[in-house]
Amino acid sequence: MRTILSLCLLLLAIATQAQQNKFSQARKLQIAEFAIQQLYVDTVNEERLVESAIVEMLRQLDPHSTYANAEEVKRLNEPLQGNFDGIGIQFNMNEDTLMVIQPVSGGPSEKAGILAGDRIITVNDTTIAGVKMSTEEIMRRLRGPKGTNVDLGVLRRGIGEMLRFTVTRDKIPVHSIDAVYMYPDHVGYVRINNFGATTVDEFADALKRLKRQGMRDLVLDLQGNGGGYLNAAVGLANEFLEKGEMIVYTEGRRAPRNEFRALGNGRMRRGRLVVLVDDFTASASEIVTGAVQDWDRALVVGRRTFGKGLVQRPIELPDGSMIRLTIARYYSPSGRCIQKPYDNPDNYNADLINRYNRGEMTNADSIHFPESQRHATLKRGRTVYGGGGIMPDYFVPLDTTRYTPYHRQLVAKGAVIKATLDYVDRHRAELLRTYKKFDNYLHEFTVSEELSNRLIADGNEAGVKYNEAEYAKSKPVIDLQLKALIARDLWDMSAYYRIINEGDPVVQKALELLKTMP
Repeated sequence: MRTILSLCLLLLAIATQAQQNKFSQARKLQIAEFAIQQLYVDTVNEERLVESAIVEMLRQLDPHSTYANAEEVKRLNEPLQGNFDGIGIQFNMNEDTLMVIQPVSGGPSEKAGILAGDRIITVNDTTIAGVKMSTEEIMRRLRGPKGTNVDLGVLRRGIGEMLRFTVTRDKIPVHSIDAVYMYPDHVGYVRINNFGATTVDEFADALKRLKRQGMRDLVLDLQGNGGGYLNAAVGLANEFLEKGEMIVYTEGRRAPRNEFRALGNGRMRRGRLVVLVDDFTASASEIVTGAVQDWDRALVVGRRTFGKGLVQRPIELPDGSMIRLTIARYYSPSGRCIQKPYDNPDNYNADLINRYNRGEMTNADSIHFPESQRHATLKRGRTVYGGGGIMPDYFVPLDTTRYTPYHRQLVAKGAVIKATLDYVDRHRAELLRTYKKFDNYLHEFTVSEELSNRLIADGNEAGVKYNEAEYAKSKPVIDLQLKALIARDLWDMSAYYRIINEGDPVVQKALELLKTMP
């Protein structure tokens, strides 16, 4: 009783002193947390209590001010930092079994002898196949500090016994460029999936490869690219713009205007450029898109981008956790604010659904911008609009004609992936003998009746009842996906996109426009 009385008196004294010293809200929060920890009737988890308070405070601000604990920080940073420690494989889970799609070229698994098509059954004598272990748990067992060993038990087609491999973990590169290849008429194609620490270097390497193959013009695909590091976006935009041309500027209540300009040393300042965007193109991707559009350097093709134009500053906390606090807004060179309104959290979170319901995904006439957000490009004076996202110069509607509920369920239930994994597993050697080069496969391979029947059967097993009419309607896109996934497993992601882009109306529109651009 005496202890509680002493604490109460202490709290009263603290509160009184704080009030006398022009009571601060931060001190108020500290007193509340101290009181709960010392006086609350039950034991409390102080760490969770403080984290909840931080999360709730940030929720009152904007959708992109966030908190992450130490483990989340590590996981979120890996795709942007350019590497992580592991064994170096691309894999898929097939019927609770980890199947290797490809070992990373020059990586630890390839050096140890792991091959495409291998099934990893055990990790350090712990069985991971057929035991319903989560993908996250499997990855946790495979990853580890550089220089440490992991023992793998592997089943390989044609070998009746378990094979044993010891793999020494190493730094595994995380690439931000998915695909690099050439089209006819000297047109190169580059697809970037995020803006990380290595993006600009990867892009420079891609340009060298493409120019050696005769590239003069470029299709830059930023569809689905959710952004990343500001410096990477500035570095990429620099490749296309002339010296002194502004790329982006930031400004906030406590953050003075900060301008980023091109250095004039870009490797793609000449040649025609088309940038592809969609509703998931966001943040750093919008910086690049806005810059090249405002300077009339590129044509932008696709659908209106997401509209994420808030600048976050990472604030590291002593326990390894982090607050990402919004401190400014991004503005394109013409003065357009990239950020869409966020005054209503429910509307913000449901914005893409609302766009679809309003017809914005399928009809450009459904998209309306206030005149107050009207701007002009900096060389030709073309009209562009701010107030949220980047509107493309050429709108390409979302193609809904070939997609059916049956097809969506096949994809969602994993039947498409499973069918291709099984097919490649059975026919890998035959396929590589028949199609010695990817170009042979691209022009000659067609989906067989065997593969189609396997997909339908896998769908039925997964609970997707066969629908003949919907299958017939979606068959062209289904066959394209199957062909592309097989190419990915036999070659790489560039092969996948070379095929899948044949059915992408945004890519096809870009190629069509390049034929008429001056």
